[in-house]
Amino acid sequence: MASKFARPVLALVATPALAALLVGAATSGGAATPGAPGAGDPYFPLSGNGGYHVAHYGLDLDYTPTTRRLEGSADLAVTTTHKLSSFNLDLSGLTVDSVRIDGRRAAFTRDGAELTVTPAHALDKGSRFHVVVTYSGVPEYVTDPDGSPDGWIIQPDGSVFVANEPQGAMTWFPSNSHPSDKSTYDVKVTVPDGWTAVSNGRLRDQRSQAGRTTFSWSESKPMAAYLATASIGKFQVEQYVTRSGLPVYNAVAPSQAAEAKPVLDQLPAVIEWESGLFGRYPFEAAGSIVEDAPDVGYALETQTRPIYDRAPDIGTLVHETAHQWFGDSVTPTKWQDIWLNEGFATYAEWLWAAEHGGLSTAQQFAADYALPATDSLWSFPAGDPGDGGHLFAKPPYERGAMVLEKLRQTVGDRAFFTILKTWATDHRYGHGDSAQFIALSKRISGKNLDALFATWLYGQGKPATP
Repeated sequence: MASKFARPVLALVATPALAALLVGAATSGGAATPGAPGAGDPYFPLSGNGGYHVAHYGLDLDYTPTTRRLEGSADLAVTTTHKLSSFNLDLSGLTVDSVRIDGRRAAFTRDGAELTVTPAHALDKGSRFHVVVTYSGVPEYVTDPDGSPDGWIIQPDGSVFVANEPQGAMTWFPSNSHPSDKSTYDVKVTVPDGWTAVSNGRLRDQRSQAGRTTFSWSESKPMAAYLATASIGKFQVEQYVTRSGLPVYNAVAPSQAAEAKPVLDQLPAVIEWESGLFGRYPFEAAGSIVEDAPDVGYALETQTRPIYDRAPDIGTLVHETAHQWFGDSVTPTKWQDIWLNEGFATYAEWLWAAEHGGLSTAQQFAADYALPATDSLWSFPAGDPGDGGHLFAKPPYERGAMVLEKLRQTVGDRAFFTILKTWATDHRYGHGDSAQFIALSKRISGKNLDALFATWLYGQGKPATP
């Protein structure tokens, strides 16, 4: 997310192994039990769910801007991680019309944002099935602990800014909405002619019939629910292929087009530059969504196609593009480790500035260290924000970048950039946590870095010396 400390947001994911770990050891055989109503994250206890993994989402949505009404069908390909008598999905508001498991009606109940599904018979551990939920209504965004809007955010003209970090996916589709569960996606959105619906991955098809246009998108790489989008507007659309063969799709609100163009034109160069630092670009498509939504107040690294509330500057573009490696391809297993997203993307901004006439990374570190001990930079450790209300405050961003600069100064450039590239490569399309990053840094550098991380990542207050 861009400059989160200037405005707040949130996130989610779950793999089968992690889900089992979070909800307790699974038993093979034995009595069936309900799946947990949360993935076990202390910051968002009811985000995500236990007992299963979603391999794929097939979303079929129909939206009418004049009425703000959304009609949806979500087809989830699911594998159980233990024997289930029932399981939960995250869904906020909206009316559930039916739930089917492999074509057969299943009982369901609602309790807040928890949709509990009870199959006719218990589901054995390792069972694979499809659950299809049909639903409708006028979506309402959620307000995160930091006060920011999150999810399906409808604008005054009926256009929609869709950004889910950390918990907004549940406002527009039923999901296992925690970063520990990553899935592939097919997203089909039908809107009136003249409107454009933009999602993740590649545009597979666009066709009009009876005054409405359907856009079919496909994201073939694993994605956390908080990174999905289905943003809708009367966009100016630009499509092209980079010299490396990467398809780019930009959708820009007309009011932002003139200001956005010189920045978006640099996207291929930014991707190429970051690929040199972090390894091969991890996805099959790229692009941007630029809306005129100043009240939202932030940008988000929606996978393959970041979304901006207004025309971005080059620093924001660099930041959100770096997230494609750090946050999107390599995703934290818990929200406490948000610095692995935001600190790394902020450090990419530092690196870009250093190569384009700005401060060196060492000078930026020194400028930050010169801030008084009362500055919000030192209000809590980058590696332990404490709760969901502080995820997008200053420390995970700026102090997170300081951790990386301190690491670079300690291990040297060769080891440091090897660490970054190895991290992005070894955990590609999966997950990583702070302990794993620290272990990797020690292994590659051959140094004992315990004191460095204890002070700069987890230490309280301003360190005594830079």
